[in-house]
Amino acid sequence: MASTQQTRIEVKAAAAAALRERLRQALPLTVERLNHRQADLIDDQDIEGFVALNWLEWHGGGLRLTITGRNVCAQLTTPSAV
Repeated sequence: MASTQQTRIEVKAAAAAALRERLRQALPLTVERLNHRQADLIDDQDIEGFVALNWLEWHGGGLRLTITGRNVCAQLTTPSAV
């Protein structure tokens, strides 16, 4: 039987995975908004999440895509090999 603590850890892990996937799907639109200088349309919590995942970084008072973020975007736009 699973302990309450183990269940809480599993719930937190599932929530973190769901958030990561949501952010992964939102990253291309976020990059488009950054490219069009519309960062004000990006939710503050999403920005914090992107920075925590090292997909975006602050640079000179603005946000820019990191190498990791570029790789994530590339994975989303590259057709999957079957």
